[in-house]
Amino acid sequence: MTDNVVTTPGNRVRFPGISPRAYEHPVDRGALATLRTVPGFAQVLKAIAGFYAERGERLMALASAIRVGPTQYPQIDALRNECAEILDVVPVPNVFVARDPQATAYTIGMDEPFIVLNTGLVELLDRDALRAVIGHEMGHVLSGHAVYRTMLVRLLSLRTTLSWTPVSALGLRAVIAALTEWFRKSELSCDRAALLCSQDAAAVLRGHIVAAGGDPSTVDITAFLRQAEEYEAVEDIRDSLLKLRNVEHMSHPFAVVRAAQLQKWAASEEYRAILTGDYPRRDGESPAQNWSEDLKAAARSYKESFTNSADPLMRAFSDAGEAVSGAAGKVWDKFTGNNDG
Repeated sequence: MTDNVVTTPGNRVRFPGISPRAYEHPVDRGALATLRTVPGFAQVLKAIAGFYAERGERLMALASAIRVGPTQYPQIDALRNECAEILDVVPVPNVFVARDPQATAYTIGMDEPFIVLNTGLVELLDRDALRAVIGHEMGHVLSGHAVYRTMLVRLLSLRTTLSWTPVSALGLRAVIAALTEWFRKSELSCDRAALLCSQDAAAVLRGHIVAAGGDPSTVDITAFLRQAEEYEAVEDIRDSLLKLRNVEHMSHPFAVVRAAQLQKWAASEEYRAILTGDYPRRDGESPAQNWSEDLKAAARSYKESFTNSADPLMRAFSDAGEAVSGAAGKVWDKFTGNNDG
């Protein structure tokens, strides 16, 4: 469905009622659907909720950081409200600026998520790139990612304390591993939310350059993106295995890989359709139907990435991806009675 395009005062397109499914990467949704089936997941979530009082975290932010508002970082406050308006996020989450040299940002909170920008990031980025970063974090809020990120952060700090809970230590490790794998995928989704808010692929890219440790004013963008191509095109399967090992315990995908993924989406028909107002709305979505579609879409996405990859290990997985995708569809069709192909 395509509505008349509505813009902000800055002439950026707004997306009233947009569903997060419009920008979520299919492997993010598939990983989240899988996460919810991990044995012990519900029990761990309940235990974590009981261990922490979220108000304590908000009080810590109030006591140790600067809450953005009309008289405190007013330019960032304007970006906060603009991004919330573009993605139709209500209520508008609070944003805090914390003294920390690391150039990072994050969203935390289960009941009332809030965003934290470190000074290392604020001092390095221009206004347009900051808009993209805030848009990225707004994507986490709209997708409900903050709940699971908060759960991961708390689990990592409470692994020893939670060893007595009904969930075994091995089960706890499985939940943490599943959460970490999902969180890496969720970053790809929210890079797309960043692009929807900024509507400027170069601005998002400057954030990726900073994440990689660079200064956007001195880094050659073409050379930076070429690094992603070289990383993808390794010819030795030993390098492929090293790539898998390197990413196993990371909470974020590699910055150059994220940059390449986002640039591909920026050039896609899917992104252009959203800009014209053709995107799924939150009203009328069916969770059961979404779950099945998420798993199928994730399988197709993995298959496509395997097929198009220059990595020898990924090419070897191509046929397996096709088999998994077909099997997932056949199993779902069997239980739903959908045999129309």
